[in-house]
Amino acid sequence: MKLADLEIFVVAPPAPGWGGRYWIIPKLTTACGITGYGEVYASAVGPGAMRAVIADVFARHMEGCDPENIELMSRRVWGSGFTGRPDPTVWGGFAGLEIACWDILGKARDRPVWALLGGRLNDRLRAYTYLYPDAGMGDAFWTAPEMQAEVAAACVAEGWTALKFDPAGPYTIFGGHQPARTDIALSVAMCTAIRGAVGDRADLLFGTHGQFTAAGAIRLGRALEPYDPLWFEEPVPPDNPHAMAEVARAVRIPVAGGERLCSLSEFATLLRLAGAAICQPALGRLGGIAEGKKLAALAQGFGAQLAPHLYCGPVEFAASVALGATIPNLLMVEAIETPFHHALASGPVVEAGFVTPSDAPGLGIAFDEELARAHPYTGDRLHLEMSEAPCDYARGNAFTGGASD
Repeated sequence: MKLADLEIFVVAPPAPGWGGRYWIIPKLTTACGITGYGEVYASAVGPGAMRAVIADVFARHMEGCDPENIELMSRRVWGSGFTGRPDPTVWGGFAGLEIACWDILGKARDRPVWALLGGRLNDRLRAYTYLYPDAGMGDAFWTAPEMQAEVAAACVAEGWTALKFDPAGPYTIFGGHQPARTDIALSVAMCTAIRGAVGDRADLLFGTHGQFTAAGAIRLGRALEPYDPLWFEEPVPPDNPHAMAEVARAVRIPVAGGERLCSLSEFATLLRLAGAAICQPALGRLGGIAEGKKLAALAQGFGAQLAPHLYCGPVEFAASVALGATIPNLLMVEAIETPFHHALASGPVVEAGFVTPSDAPGLGIAFDEELARAHPYTGDRLHLEMSEAPCDYARGNAFTGGASD
């Protein structure tokens, strides 16, 4: 087999846009006509520029290559331009193409991707959901403990056993600040209400977005300890693993992180420092499925678990499920269950809080190209954007869940 053609879909999900402003989904086709789909996680350049990056990576390092040679192609990309170090844009572009290669390989052998990664170890994968507002709740939901508790109770009734929420204020370009006292108070009130609504039937996953200094994260984390969250997610900016380790030593909640890390080397530093007990790779940024398998082994050596992150479309979810089926230290996978996700790439779905890996060839998805073309992204903004307003210590803060609308 030889990789021959590339097509890139930039798909805009309908409002409110759970999963981000757009999803970048490359399609690879071999000379013998086998197709595979991948997904690139949030990039640091606009969608037009990202198309050019992905096309350049493909033409320079992958076109004409056998899709089996994933390690060769990854080393070419890693060293491109005399880098040999993390580059989230180029490496993220390759990650989506790498996932597509695995989809091709599975289809060529009429086997699911998980069968090519060592076989299925986990028959059912625990999944978690973010708490999203019900219709009519509006933006008040994000700072209303009683509304979040109502949604949490409904999720538990559906079978979810882990719920993520992040009431500690917006993520800003001023990341590395002390939380406002109101942020701490709202976080405590949110934990109180949600824990009261779900009892011990679900784990609470406390999310942040790298907002705080280590000292600020420790203040917040210690206030949350009585509610026993399963994790304290990315409490400090991702470029400071020493600060993550400082928080992990000081707070009696497992620290999780990694959605913004883009290589095995960045995770290795974090693990050496004991900065995270739970690794949260986004496979469309980490470098793809093979890099995810390597990370699982590395984390296992440090006694850490994996909880693949998801804030994008359904192709990366299918990749997370394929990887998760094969690793012994899987904690859970993040899921976004919207009708548009399922319509665009029907495949693994969450039922009663768990997802069963597909037995279908490749990633086990049926990608609807017609639907993708009917929902193109035509703007020039980024998939996710950080606020330029600093923490508001007088009027309070709010984070609206990453909705694009």
